[in-house]
Amino acid sequence: MTPPAPSVPHPSPSPDDAGKLPENRRHMIARRWLTAVIIVLLIGIPAGYLLISAEQSRDSGRDKAKVASATGLTEGFPSRMTRRIYDVPVPNAGQDVAFYETNNWKTSRLYVQFRTVPADLDWFLNDLGVNRAALKKGKITISGRDAGVAGWTLDPDRAWSGTTVDQKDPQPTVDITVDETDPAHPFVYVVSTATP
Repeated sequence: MTPPAPSVPHPSPSPDDAGKLPENRRHMIARRWLTAVIIVLLIGIPAGYLLISAEQSRDSGRDKAKVASATGLTEGFPSRMTRRIYDVPVPNAGQDVAFYETNNWKTSRLYVQFRTVPADLDWFLNDLGVNRAALKKGKITISGRDAGVAGWTLDPDRAWSGTTVDQKDPQPTVDITVDETDPAHPFVYVVSTATP
């Protein structure tokens, strides 16, 4: 039988090392903390974005449903996309802005109203490729049917002027009628008709 190998004495820890963890243990704890932080960031941030996105989508859906279920003018500006499709450039400074959109298999119409100032009326007309001279005094270009759909009462005793902007397909036809009873604040009524 062989005698046991002599044990190698371990140096006793110095008083300065008291309470310190071995180096590899400290790295292991730091690595675990770092891993935990990375997992929280990788899961938490996308989850937060998903929640925010879902809330915005729900709000957007409610707004679209409100517009779709409307049976008359809705206060506010139509979306930029809608204005672009129907070629109705509502001035940013417009007041009393309201709109209503109808769609069927044959035609789509956007009804818009707004109060403006002469300079913005000129801008609106110029954007459609016409000018103030195109407005014929005493002319109401919006049909009684379209006025009824939008809920407009176009009183013949007021100072009206109007024009129709005929454009090549697929661009819409835009009927414009302006109440110039108060020349400093004309009230504009627009019906833009698009056919597929």
